Amino acid sequence: MDEIEFSSTGSGWGPRSEVLAVGWGNSCETVRWLLPRGLLNSCPAGVASCPASSCPFPSPRSPRLTLLESVLLLGPRPTTGGMEFSELIRTGRAQAKLLRGPEAPPLRGTLCVTGHHLLLSPGPQGTSDLWLLLLRSVDSIEKRVSGDSGTITLRCKDLRVLQLDIEGVEATLDIARSIEALSSLESVITSFPFFYRPKGLRLGDAWHFHPPERYYKRVARETNAWRLSEVNEDFSLCLSYPRAVIVPRAVDDDALARCARFRQGGRFPVLSYHHAPSGTVLLRSSQPLTGPQKRRCAEDEELLRAVLAGARPGAPGFILDTRSAQAAKQARVTGGGTEAKAAYPGWKRLHRPLERGRPLQESFVRLVEACGDLEQSMDGWLSQLEACHWLAHVKEALSTACLAARGVEREEACVLVHGAEGTDSTLLVTSLAQLILDPLSRTMTGFQELVEREWIQAGHPFQLRCAHSAFSHACPKHEAPTFLLFLDCVWQLGRQFPLSLEFGEGLLLALFEHAYASPFGTFLCSSEKERCLCEVRTRTHSLWSGLNQPKVRRKLRNPLYVPNPLAIWPSVEPQSLRLWQGLFLRWIRPPEPSQVAWEKVWQRLASKEKTEGCEPTSKPQL
Repeated sequence: MDEIEFSSTGSGWGPRSEVLAVGWGNSCETVRWLLPRGLLNSCPAGVASCPASSCPFPSPRSPRLTLLESVLLLGPRPTTGGMEFSELIRTGRAQAKLLRGPEAPPLRGTLCVTGHHLLLSPGPQGTSDLWLLLLRSVDSIEKRVSGDSGTITLRCKDLRVLQLDIEGVEATLDIARSIEALSSLESVITSFPFFYRPKGLRLGDAWHFHPPERYYKRVARETNAWRLSEVNEDFSLCLSYPRAVIVPRAVDDDALARCARFRQGGRFPVLSYHHAPSGTVLLRSSQPLTGPQKRRCAEDEELLRAVLAGARPGAPGFILDTRSAQAAKQARVTGGGTEAKAAYPGWKRLHRPLERGRPLQESFVRLVEACGDLEQSMDGWLSQLEACHWLAHVKEALSTACLAARGVEREEACVLVHGAEGTDSTLLVTSLAQLILDPLSRTMTGFQELVEREWIQAGHPFQLRCAHSAFSHACPKHEAPTFLLFLDCVWQLGRQFPLSLEFGEGLLLALFEHAYASPFGTFLCSSEKERCLCEVRTRTHSLWSGLNQPKVRRKLRNPLYVPNPLAIWPSVEPQSLRLWQGLFLRWIRPPEPSQVAWEKVWQRLASKEKTEGCEPTSKPQL
């Protein structure tokens, strides 16, 4: 491997611009490039393989290389504790063979470790493409040596299992240690999204697609009982809420501030969805801080009275608690609790316990273990599938969402959903209920807005929940696949109503992958305040801008989509729920015939539309 140094402030250029940055030089004005043979015609652009034509670096004839362009694959010079990325890379390259699974041929070539990626460059006789893995996607790493070589097994957050056979014992151990160090960096601002600059996208694109004001305009066209409040503009009331929230018009900001002090984490009741046909609403919050003294808050009681007053006359209210009655009662000991019946006239409390936290994470781990055991008998497989309880979690989530949706549409009631913190199972229920009720949420754009509004802006702590997937050896602390459970439930809806969702399985798989490891900034951090402090919206690209590029969007569409103005009520009977094979088994066995047929349907429709010279229609002729 040749090492050539370029000055980031000079006007001269070396051999080619399609090169990979591995570490900073000794001065902040010099960038050290490592140019392994075979990589000069390839450059990563955030995808698995990319030809030189998609290289995001400037032309070789460019007069200068800017500092920002030079760190495409790097964090800023100091990484963690003042240490540079180059100090974490013990061995920059080695000869290796990559095994990617039963369906993919092995790759041989030069393995390179950079600040954010693991790369394999095929030899001179290989293809011109570069294999690329974002190091953040590594969930666990195992290494073993034998003789004068070694093997590294990488288990990824997207459930892939990769094997690297590396020449040299020392190189194997050094590369393993480098991957362990670089894949576990906790600093947000040194992560790859802050340096990802894909061709064709501009910073700031799509971040403005789904602000709270957008949904409020829709609500305002349907009713004048609600207003957009910026009481949380500086995040002083609630760290996990966005700057603007939709609240009853009759409640002023001073009352909201007192409500926030009465709810855990400051998450006072806010509008989640307005159902125009019934004139009722779906709300979300956290638990009230009644405590053992059974405290009350007049402003909180006033807020929920205003909710009922703003709905149709005589509308009832339901408080859907995602904890068991016993768990809610025990929460009083630590300062939490429930809404007292006497304090909230017109509201009836229902308990529908949903698992979250460690039990949900352990269920996910056991399911992945069962799917990876290819030598078990039929009885053993069925026994393990039942023992992991994953489909039981899917059933309970859909059942609870149906209960909330039924209350809004059929009972014409206002429904408030909360658990303890209001950032996990609460969001699961409110988002699924909207998919059931709202036809717009089932469109491509509407679903993206739903995820942005009900998960990202609503304060689901992605940075904590998705820190590890199913393979990590670390004892789970804050990890929980709540968002994955949501995606699984959406997949179940799509399978039962194949014409009613404009998007297909591909979008759900993409969201799963990007939630755990992504070159985009959309799922970074755990709240809007953290994203603001890290300047995520101004310094990283939005995932929506990538997914909404015409070629990508066409592939994510459901070719059989027909708009359905009605609610879709899923069956939660055991016979109706299926294991999501497209996710849990996609790296283990080839696609099912139905998946192949689905792909051919899309290809035919896309080919037809291309021939006719038009964009894909949202309502294809069936």
